[in-house]
Amino acid sequence: MSELVLLVSLIILGIIAIIYNQNPAKKPVLALSTVNRINRLWEISQKSLQQNNFIQAEKSLLTILIFDPQNVATYNRLGILYAKQKAYKDAIECFSAAVNIEQNVSLMHNLGLVYFNLKQYEQARTALKQALKLDDQSAVRYVDYAKVLDKLGRNKEMFAILEKATQLEPKPEILKILLKIYEEKEMDQKADDIRLRLNNQIKPEYQQENLQRPDNAVLY
Repeated sequence: MSELVLLVSLIILGIIAIIYNQNPAKKPVLALSTVNRINRLWEISQKSLQQNNFIQAEKSLLTILIFDPQNVATYNRLGILYAKQKAYKDAIECFSAAVNIEQNVSLMHNLGLVYFNLKQYEQARTALKQALKLDDQSAVRYVDYAKVLDKLGRNKEMFAILEKATQLEPKPEILKILLKIYEEKEMDQKADDIRLRLNNQIKPEYQQENLQRPDNAVLY
């Protein structure tokens, strides 16, 4: 990272810390010229991310925050960028600042996943539970929440959550996750029941979908 980008990063992270610890003010109306410039910077950041040019992407996103310190989408994208580079503490600052501006299910989910990667499981549980309150119809969110419960040893709650996920989307990918856990816990009867459900699965379109993700994935 160049000295200029590092300096800008420190300034913006300072702004993020201020926003995180304050009640956000009403979002100001931006001039059209500023909006256009932000749009150009956003396009640059997206192209840079596609090219894995993380330094340029970070520079563009940080510059957006200079013009618009309450830009939730930029905080989210910057948090994802940091998470991909395993700069998890910086990612948490970005997601937390964004959540302080706007309660958003994707932000809460991402925040929970980052806490999970830091092995801060209680914080991960809190964030993912809040994400489920905002959207209780996503099987993926239940699966990620169950992973945290597993780490915390909350087995009874974990199984209930995974069963909920299979009810929402009874796809082989989710059933296999539940099967693996039952096998690890030596719950043979439960495992046999899941195998039977898998054998009876007759919806071929599910075969092309994959809901499993690496533990450090940030999707949104």
